[in-house]
Amino acid sequence: MPVDARRLIRKMRGGAQAHLLEASDGNFYVVKFLNNPQHRRILVNEWLSSVFLQYLGIATPPTAMVRIAEEFLQANPDAYLQLGGTRLGILPGWHFGSRYPGEPRRTIVYDFLPDSLLDRVENQADFAAVLVFDKWMGNTDSRQAIFYRALVKDSAPAPATHPGRLGFVAQMMDNGYVFEGPQWRLSDAPLYGLYFRGKVYQSVKGMAGFEPWLERVQHFPEEVVDQAVKQIPPEWLAESPGSSEAAGDRAELERLLEKLLRRRKRVADLIVQCVKEKPVFFPTWNK
Repeated sequence: MPVDARRLIRKMRGGAQAHLLEASDGNFYVVKFLNNPQHRRILVNEWLSSVFLQYLGIATPPTAMVRIAEEFLQANPDAYLQLGGTRLGILPGWHFGSRYPGEPRRTIVYDFLPDSLLDRVENQADFAAVLVFDKWMGNTDSRQAIFYRALVKDSAPAPATHPGRLGFVAQMMDNGYVFEGPQWRLSDAPLYGLYFRGKVYQSVKGMAGFEPWLERVQHFPEEVVDQAVKQIPPEWLAESPGSSEAAGDRAELERLLEKLLRRRKRVADLIVQCVKEKPVFFPTWNK
Protein backbone atom coordinates (compact mmCIF):
# COMPACT_ATOMS: atom_id res chain seq x y z
CA MET A 1 0.00 0.00 0.00
CA PRO A 2 1.44 3.43 -0.91
CA VAL A 3 1.80 5.99 1.88
CA ASP A 4 3.10 9.55 2.24
CA ALA A 5 5.99 10.53 4.49
CA ARG A 6 4.88 12.92 7.23
CA ARG A 7 7.75 13.37 9.72
CA LEU A 8 11.41 12.45 10.16
CA ILE A 9 12.05 10.52 13.37
CA ARG A 10 15.78 9.74 13.07
CA LYS A 11 18.47 8.48 10.75
CA MET A 12 19.43 4.81 10.83
CA ARG A 13 22.81 3.09 10.74
CA GLY A 14 23.98 1.30 7.60
CA GLY A 15 25.41 1.89 4.17
CA ALA A 16 22.07 2.74 2.56
CA GLN A 17 21.60 5.66 5.02
CA ALA A 18 17.94 4.82 5.60
CA HIS A 19 15.74 7.15 7.67
CA LEU A 20 12.96 6.28 10.13
CA LEU A 21 9.85 8.23 9.09
CA GLU A 22 6.28 8.56 10.28
CA ALA A 23 3.82 8.00 7.43
CA SER A 24 0.27 8.99 6.55
CA ASP A 25 -1.16 5.62 7.66
CA GLY A 26 -0.01 6.22 11.25
CA ASN A 27 2.81 3.67 11.01
CA PHE A 28 6.57 4.20 11.05
CA TYR A 29 8.86 3.02 8.26
CA VAL A 30 12.59 2.56 7.80
CA VAL A 31 12.92 4.12 4.35
CA LYS A 32 15.64 3.48 1.80
CA PHE A 33 15.80 6.20 -0.82
CA LEU A 34 16.01 5.98 -4.58
CA ASN A 35 19.34 7.85 -4.66
CA ASN A 36 20.87 5.94 -1.72
CA PRO A 37 24.68 5.42 -1.78
CA GLN A 38 24.37 1.69 -2.53
CA HIS A 39 22.37 2.06 -5.81
CA ARG A 40 18.71 2.38 -6.77
CA ARG A 41 18.62 -1.35 -7.62
CA ILE A 42 18.73 -2.00 -3.87
CA LEU A 43 15.10 -0.85 -3.74
CA VAL A 44 14.10 -3.38 -6.41
CA ASN A 45 15.87 -6.11 -4.44
CA GLU A 46 14.13 -5.08 -1.22
CA TRP A 47 10.70 -5.00 -2.82
CA LEU A 48 10.99 -8.40 -4.49
CA SER A 49 12.41 -9.91 -1.29
CA SER A 50 9.53 -8.60 0.81
CA VAL A 51 6.93 -10.06 -1.55
CA PHE A 52 8.70 -13.42 -1.78
CA LEU A 53 9.29 -13.71 1.98
CA GLN A 54 5.64 -12.99 2.71
CA TYR A 55 4.55 -15.63 0.21
CA LEU A 56 6.93 -18.16 1.77
CA GLY A 57 5.56 -17.45 5.24
CA ILE A 58 8.84 -16.19 6.71
CA ALA A 59 8.74 -13.46 9.36
CA THR A 60 9.55 -10.10 7.77
CA PRO A 61 8.26 -6.55 8.29
CA PRO A 62 5.31 -5.36 6.22
CA THR A 63 6.48 -2.99 3.50
CA ALA A 64 5.13 -0.05 1.54
CA MET A 65 5.99 2.37 -1.21
CA VAL A 66 6.64 5.66 0.59
CA ARG A 67 6.17 8.93 -1.28
CA ILE A 68 8.51 11.78 -0.42
CA ALA A 69 7.01 15.13 -1.42
CA GLU A 70 8.75 18.49 -1.76
CA GLU A 71 6.66 19.71 1.20
CA PHE A 72 8.10 16.93 3.39
CA LEU A 73 11.66 17.83 2.42
CA GLN A 74 11.06 21.50 3.18
CA ALA A 75 9.53 20.68 6.56
CA ASN A 76 12.28 18.18 7.46
CA PRO A 77 15.65 19.73 6.50
CA ASP A 78 17.58 17.01 8.38
CA ALA A 79 16.39 14.44 5.85
CA TYR A 80 19.37 14.12 3.50
CA LEU A 81 22.18 11.76 2.49
CA GLN A 82 25.87 12.29 3.24
CA LEU A 83 28.47 11.27 0.64
CA GLY A 84 31.89 12.06 2.07
CA GLY A 85 31.88 15.78 2.66
CA THR A 86 28.93 16.34 0.34
CA ARG A 87 25.35 16.69 1.51
CA LEU A 88 22.99 15.12 -1.03
CA GLY A 89 19.30 15.96 -1.14
CA ILE A 90 16.72 13.19 -1.23
CA LEU A 91 14.82 12.95 -4.49
CA PRO A 92 11.05 13.50 -4.35
CA GLY A 93 9.08 10.47 -5.45
CA TRP A 94 8.59 6.84 -4.43
CA HIS A 95 10.95 5.03 -2.06
CA PHE A 96 11.04 1.69 -0.21
CA GLY A 97 9.68 1.49 3.34
CA SER A 98 10.00 -1.36 5.85
CA ARG A 99 7.54 -0.97 8.74
CA TYR A 100 8.95 -0.43 12.21
CA PRO A 101 7.32 -2.86 14.68
CA GLY A 102 5.38 -0.39 16.78
CA GLU A 103 5.80 3.15 18.06
CA PRO A 104 9.53 4.03 18.28
CA ARG A 105 9.18 5.70 21.69
CA ARG A 106 7.60 2.57 23.18
CA THR A 107 8.96 -0.37 21.18
CA ILE A 108 12.61 -1.27 21.63
CA VAL A 109 14.12 -3.06 18.66
CA TYR A 110 17.35 -5.05 19.04
CA ASP A 111 19.75 -6.19 16.34
CA PHE A 112 21.54 -8.49 18.79
CA LEU A 113 20.44 -10.81 21.59
CA PRO A 114 22.75 -12.70 23.98
CA ASP A 115 22.62 -16.49 23.83
CA SER A 116 20.45 -16.69 26.92
CA LEU A 117 17.73 -14.69 25.14
CA LEU A 118 18.34 -16.02 21.64
CA ASP A 119 17.14 -19.40 22.91
CA ARG A 120 13.84 -17.76 23.83
CA VAL A 121 13.03 -16.33 20.40
CA GLU A 122 9.56 -17.64 19.62
CA ASN A 123 10.10 -18.12 15.88
CA GLN A 124 13.71 -19.32 15.84
CA ALA A 125 12.78 -21.76 13.02
CA ASP A 126 12.54 -18.75 10.71
CA PHE A 127 16.35 -18.63 10.60
CA ALA A 128 16.43 -22.02 8.89
CA ALA A 129 13.55 -20.88 6.69
CA VAL A 130 15.30 -17.70 5.57
CA LEU A 131 18.50 -19.61 4.76
CA VAL A 132 16.46 -21.40 2.09
CA PHE A 133 15.40 -17.98 0.77
CA ASP A 134 18.92 -16.54 0.89
CA LYS A 135 20.42 -19.48 -0.99
CA TRP A 136 17.77 -19.17 -3.66
CA MET A 137 18.16 -15.41 -4.00
CA GLY A 138 21.96 -15.33 -3.94
CA ASN A 139 22.17 -13.08 -0.89
CA THR A 140 25.82 -11.99 -0.57
CA ASP A 141 25.31 -10.32 2.80
CA SER A 142 25.14 -12.15 6.11
CA ARG A 143 21.57 -12.65 7.25
CA GLN A 144 20.22 -9.56 9.00
CA ALA A 145 17.45 -9.75 11.60
CA ILE A 146 15.83 -7.63 14.27
CA PHE A 147 14.23 -8.69 17.55
CA TYR A 148 11.50 -7.11 19.64
CA ARG A 149 9.14 -8.17 22.40
CA ALA A 150 5.52 -8.78 21.47
CA LEU A 151 2.47 -10.70 22.63
CA VAL A 152 2.58 -14.25 21.35
CA LYS A 153 -0.18 -16.82 21.54
CA ASP A 154 0.25 -19.57 24.07
CA SER A 155 0.70 -23.04 22.62
CA ALA A 156 -2.01 -24.53 24.82
CA PRO A 157 -4.82 -26.49 23.07
CA ALA A 158 -7.38 -23.79 23.97
CA PRO A 159 -5.53 -20.52 23.28
CA ALA A 160 -8.67 -18.45 23.90
CA THR A 161 -8.32 -19.23 27.61
CA HIS A 162 -4.79 -17.82 27.59
CA PRO A 163 -4.65 -14.04 27.01
CA GLY A 164 -1.09 -14.26 25.70
CA ARG A 165 2.39 -13.54 26.97
CA LEU A 166 5.36 -11.45 26.00
CA GLY A 167 8.13 -13.10 24.04
CA PHE A 168 10.93 -12.18 21.66
CA VAL A 169 10.06 -12.26 17.95
CA ALA A 170 12.57 -12.11 15.09
CA GLN A 171 11.96 -10.46 11.73
CA MET A 172 14.19 -10.95 8.70
CA MET A 173 15.09 -7.66 7.08
CA ASP A 174 17.68 -5.67 5.11
CA ASN A 175 17.63 -7.69 1.90
CA GLY A 176 19.31 -5.20 -0.40
CA TYR A 177 22.17 -7.56 -1.23
CA VAL A 178 20.19 -10.42 -2.65
CA PHE A 179 21.28 -10.76 -6.30
CA GLU A 180 24.72 -9.46 -5.19
CA GLY A 181 23.18 -6.04 -4.60
CA PRO A 182 23.41 -3.81 -7.68
CA GLN A 183 25.33 -6.45 -9.64
CA TRP A 184 22.18 -8.50 -10.26
CA ARG A 185 23.95 -11.86 -10.28
CA LEU A 186 23.26 -15.13 -8.45
CA SER A 187 26.12 -16.28 -6.26
CA ASP A 188 26.72 -19.89 -5.19
CA ALA A 189 29.26 -19.07 -2.45
CA PRO A 190 28.49 -21.55 0.38
CA LEU A 191 28.74 -19.22 3.38
CA TYR A 192 26.77 -16.26 2.05
CA GLY A 193 23.40 -15.71 3.72
CA LEU A 194 24.24 -17.39 7.03
CA TYR A 195 23.28 -15.65 10.25
CA PHE A 196 26.46 -14.94 12.19
CA ARG A 197 25.21 -16.78 15.28
CA GLY A 198 25.31 -20.52 14.59
CA LYS A 199 23.17 -21.15 17.66
CA VAL A 200 20.00 -20.52 15.63
CA TYR A 201 20.71 -23.62 13.47
CA GLN A 202 21.66 -26.09 16.21
CA SER A 203 18.30 -27.87 16.19
CA VAL A 204 18.42 -28.48 12.41
CA LYS A 205 19.07 -32.22 12.10
CA GLY A 206 18.75 -32.64 8.35
CA MET A 207 16.96 -31.40 5.25
CA ALA A 208 13.62 -31.86 7.01
CA GLY A 209 14.59 -28.88 9.14
CA PHE A 210 14.23 -26.66 6.06
CA GLU A 211 10.67 -27.71 5.31
CA PRO A 212 8.10 -26.59 4.34
CA TRP A 213 10.03 -23.62 2.96
CA LEU A 214 12.26 -25.66 0.66
CA GLU A 215 9.22 -27.18 -1.05
CA ARG A 216 7.58 -23.75 -1.29
CA VAL A 217 10.63 -22.37 -3.09
CA GLN A 218 10.84 -25.37 -5.41
CA HIS A 219 7.22 -24.72 -6.44
CA PHE A 220 7.33 -20.93 -6.25
CA PRO A 221 4.67 -19.57 -8.66
CA GLU A 222 5.86 -17.51 -11.61
CA GLU A 223 2.75 -15.35 -11.29
CA VAL A 224 3.89 -14.14 -7.84
CA VAL A 225 7.15 -12.99 -9.44
CA ASP A 226 5.31 -11.31 -12.31
CA GLN A 227 2.93 -9.43 -10.00
CA ALA A 228 5.79 -8.21 -7.81
CA VAL A 229 7.64 -6.86 -10.86
CA LYS A 230 4.54 -5.03 -12.11
CA GLN A 231 4.37 -3.12 -8.80
CA ILE A 232 7.90 -1.72 -9.10
CA PRO A 233 7.84 2.07 -9.75
CA PRO A 234 9.32 2.89 -13.17
CA GLU A 235 11.91 5.25 -11.69
CA TRP A 236 13.45 2.37 -9.70
CA LEU A 237 14.36 0.88 -13.09
CA ALA A 238 15.45 4.27 -14.46
CA GLU A 239 12.39 4.28 -16.72
CA SER A 240 12.09 8.02 -17.12
CA PRO A 241 12.08 10.21 -20.23
CA GLY A 242 15.54 10.48 -21.72
CA SER A 243 17.07 7.75 -19.57
CA SER A 244 19.57 5.58 -21.46
CA GLU A 245 19.43 2.90 -18.73
CA ALA A 246 15.71 2.13 -18.92
CA ALA A 247 15.65 -0.62 -21.55
CA GLY A 248 18.80 -2.21 -20.17
CA ASP A 249 17.54 -2.35 -16.59
CA ARG A 250 14.17 -3.84 -17.50
CA ALA A 251 15.70 -6.45 -19.79
CA GLU A 252 18.43 -7.30 -17.28
CA LEU A 253 15.88 -7.80 -14.50
CA GLU A 254 13.84 -10.11 -16.71
CA ARG A 255 16.92 -12.22 -17.48
CA LEU A 256 17.82 -12.33 -13.79
CA LEU A 257 14.37 -13.54 -12.76
CA GLU A 258 14.37 -16.21 -15.46
CA LYS A 259 17.61 -17.53 -13.94
CA LEU A 260 16.07 -17.30 -10.48
CA LEU A 261 13.14 -19.48 -11.48
CA ARG A 262 15.48 -22.08 -13.00
CA ARG A 263 17.50 -21.98 -9.76
CA ARG A 264 14.57 -23.28 -7.67
CA LYS A 265 15.59 -26.90 -8.20
CA ARG A 266 19.18 -26.22 -7.02
CA VAL A 267 18.38 -24.79 -3.60
CA ALA A 268 18.62 -28.09 -1.72
CA ASP A 269 22.12 -28.68 -3.11
CA LEU A 270 23.17 -25.14 -2.17
CA ILE A 271 22.04 -25.78 1.41
CA VAL A 272 24.03 -29.03 1.59
CA GLN A 273 27.13 -27.18 0.38
CA CYS A 274 26.57 -24.57 3.07
CA VAL A 275 26.29 -27.20 5.83
CA LYS A 276 29.45 -28.96 4.64
CA GLU A 277 31.35 -25.67 4.62
CA LYS A 278 30.27 -24.67 8.13
CA PRO A 279 29.51 -27.91 10.05
CA VAL A 280 30.09 -26.23 13.42
CA PHE A 281 26.85 -24.30 12.83
CA PHE A 282 24.94 -27.59 12.36
CA PRO A 283 26.20 -29.88 15.16
CA THR A 284 23.12 -32.16 15.10
CA TRP A 285 23.08 -32.62 11.32
CA ASN A 286 22.09 -36.23 10.48
CA LYS A 287 22.45 -37.36 14.09
